[in-house]
Amino acid sequence: MRKLLNTLFVLTESSYLTLDGETVVVKQGDAEAARFPLHTLEGILCFSYAGASPALMGACAQRNVDLAFFTPRGRFLARSVGETKGNVLLRQQQFRAADDPGVSCRYAKGFLLGKIYNARWVLERATRDHPQRVPVERLKTLSGQLAAALPRVEDAMTAEELRGIEGEAAQLYFSGFDALILQQRPTFAFTKRTRRPPLDPVNALLSFAYTLLARDCAAALEGAGLDPYVGFLHQPRPGRTSLALDLMEELRASFADRFVLTCINQKTILPKHCVKQESGAVLLTDEGRRAFLQAWQQRRKQTIQHPFLGEKIPWGLVPYVQALLLARTMRGDLDRYPPFFWK
Repeated sequence: MRKLLNTLFVLTESSYLTLDGETVVVKQGDAEAARFPLHTLEGILCFSYAGASPALMGACAQRNVDLAFFTPRGRFLARSVGETKGNVLLRQQQFRAADDPGVSCRYAKGFLLGKIYNARWVLERATRDHPQRVPVERLKTLSGQLAAALPRVEDAMTAEELRGIEGEAAQLYFSGFDALILQQRPTFAFTKRTRRPPLDPVNALLSFAYTLLARDCAAALEGAGLDPYVGFLHQPRPGRTSLALDLMEELRASFADRFVLTCINQKTILPKHCVKQESGAVLLTDEGRRAFLQAWQQRRKQTIQHPFLGEKIPWGLVPYVQALLLARTMRGDLDRYPPFFWK
């Protein structure tokens, strides 16, 4: 169990939530694991199959405590909310913000600042950790160019400007990505980002990681009461979780890209795990997907100190914390959305 932002995160798969008077009781089997006064909570995110008692669900609805259920792997299942402080008001605020170009641009800036900042530090981290194996001078140059893009993001006035800056920054970052691959060459070599379909093993791994990360971000937004389909940097499009794509921007390099590099450099994924189709698309085999997903779940359990909260949390909770911070910003509890700045 973790309590962050007045939200209780229940992470143990066997946990069952019940109500004792005005107290949330977390049980594991017949044993009581923890107690939390209900009046101190704004939300409960439950990653347990056991679920919660009807009494607790009713109390949460009556007291306007958001109660959301997820699978242990993070897939959103359902939500129970109260009447007056429900998600309708929050989503109305989200829709108004999305329709206002100035407000929408302000939120988009936050996501993009996080993305470029974290991409820069992925390159910087490589020069620090592997100075004898990477082209330090070239990566430092790219890092400096990415740093120079950050003030341009702050000065941008429209979403179109931001997308132009984002495209340039992504091109800079990926131009140095191949240098970060230290093992299993030439099978795992990177020349450029290709998608729909990925045309080499590295792009196949990146696309799979982004799919998993987008799913986690969409689930996190659902749990926070936001509509994952209405975004700011990514324009709404039928069937596309635009806000989830917005939220994952700041986590692409720091989580997904670094995870892919680890899978290659530590030989979690091997050349035999990738197969090329007649169309030219490269896909993971069933064995490769299993290995990738197992490693992904292990990485989600690793802890990191959240830069805004100053607390250590599992990597897997970062999208959920960022979604809560975004919801709080829209409610007016925070002056500005705090991006996830990894270093």
